[in-house]
Amino acid sequence: MGNDEAEAQFHVLAVDDSFVDRKLIERLLKNSSYQVTTVDSGSKALELLGLKDEQKDPPSTSSPDQQEIEVNLIITDYCMPGMTGYDLLKKIKGSSVLKDIPVVIMSSENVPSRINRCLEGGAEEFFLKPVKLSDMNKLKPHLLKGKCKDHHQQQQKQKQKQKQQKQQKQQQQLQQERNSNVNSSSSNNSSSNTNK
Repeated sequence: MGNDEAEAQFHVLAVDDSFVDRKLIERLLKNSSYQVTTVDSGSKALELLGLKDEQKDPPSTSSPDQQEIEVNLIITDYCMPGMTGYDLLKKIKGSSVLKDIPVVIMSSENVPSRINRCLEGGAEEFFLKPVKLSDMNKLKPHLLKGKCKDHHQQQQKQKQKQKQQKQQKQQQQLQQERNSNVNSSSSNNSSSNTNK
């Protein structure tokens, strides 16, 4: 049970224009104890992640929604109308906010040049459809790697914050010492002036 609870914390975004394939991948992921969100297009995936097309939407409308949900992995179909899985991959890897999210591409077509292009473009895996339960087991190392990166980044931010707080405290102490030195020297001057 403890193992299932650990896996349930992983959230996978599944992107496929085919209703049947979306339901299949959703069932496989849920059977593997992952939290799943499904969408039917690359543009909906980007919208869900808070990364809208800035040419269509001004940045002010897209920034408040920035990464509304936390996703640990994206699994997307390659062949979709409008935005292909490869296009989605490039958008995600080109985003400073989303680039560390692992992306897995799936396709019913075994085209080596397409597979290589996706892997070279930053995809972690390329699955051939129909996706099987054994494929779901291949996701775990990528999910863990993503979690480790998140944890490491949080630790780095925490260390940076502590360092800044320490520097601020030291500056405050220095300022207090300067103020007390100025006060003591001016009181010494005034007492020496009264003695004259």
